[in-house]
Amino acid sequence: MRICVFGAGAIGGYMGAKLAQAGAEVSLVARGPHLAAMQARGLTLIEEGQSTTVPVRAEEDPAALGVQDYVIVTLKAHSVPGVVARMQPLIGPDTTIVSGVNGVPWWYFHKIGGPLEGTRLASVDPGNVQWDGFGPDRVLGCVVYPAAEVAEPGVVRHVEGNRFSLGEPDGSKSDRALRLSEALQAADLKAPVRPRIRDEIWVKLWGNLSFNPISALTHATLDVLCTDPGTRAVARGMMVEAQEIAEKLGVKFPVDVDRRIEGGAAVGAHRTSMLQDLDAGRPMEIDALVTAVQELGRLTGTPTPTIDAVLALVRLRARVAGLYPA
Repeated sequence: MRICVFGAGAIGGYMGAKLAQAGAEVSLVARGPHLAAMQARGLTLIEEGQSTTVPVRAEEDPAALGVQDYVIVTLKAHSVPGVVARMQPLIGPDTTIVSGVNGVPWWYFHKIGGPLEGTRLASVDPGNVQWDGFGPDRVLGCVVYPAAEVAEPGVVRHVEGNRFSLGEPDGSKSDRALRLSEALQAADLKAPVRPRIRDEIWVKLWGNLSFNPISALTHATLDVLCTDPGTRAVARGMMVEAQEIAEKLGVKFPVDVDRRIEGGAAVGAHRTSMLQDLDAGRPMEIDALVTAVQELGRLTGTPTPTIDAVLALVRLRARVAGLYPA
């Protein structure tokens, strides 16, 4: 089984290191100093206070790696359309694309059934680049839960979590999903195959949709924005609007809004990924996390006044910083 992790930063590096430690035939696509360090010294994983270095096959050019059985995409959502053409040498007739990307996935309406079956989402797949370049039948959904960071080039520090939930768009327990699940479990990762992967997508998205842009606007950590009465009310309003959209699409939430917010508060003084990106001058995941939910609101005829207001503000904040297109 040949597995390529495309975008071997923090999360991709963590997954790649675990697979390599387990003896899987894994390769990594990365760039810059992180790639150079992995090529020179291997990939070091710091986990539970222990540091382990494993040799890995790491390349910048996917053409050097050849056709894969699985390509696990762990890039930020806005980065994926721009690399679809570069990824083609990895893709053969039986290659599975594993979409480990935050936010509403571009394939969301593939095999969902009903009147919206096959709908394309312009906010996350402008010009249908991924739909046409990958093909939705190749896709296996993945919800990423671990937290990790690149401590220095070639070194990934695992912070918490080890679950990568997998799910077919049609809810089936396919052979390809079960085979990948077994490979990840052999690498000491949790990889359940879920019949309702979209439910998990929305529970994670609930927090990302609201906490991320509010933190970018206020520079508050999770514990503060979830307990301050004003920002908690804004986050709650966004979540309620998102829940109405999701339930119209058949999603079932296992927890209520207030428990989800309390879960965010319990994380503590955490700076969200969007705030970290803003501070570092990196493009922010606005479209996959927020604009896509607004687009789904339009598709389902659901008003989203709170989401609309926060989206307008965070877009302008990003534009002023030169991190979002005008």
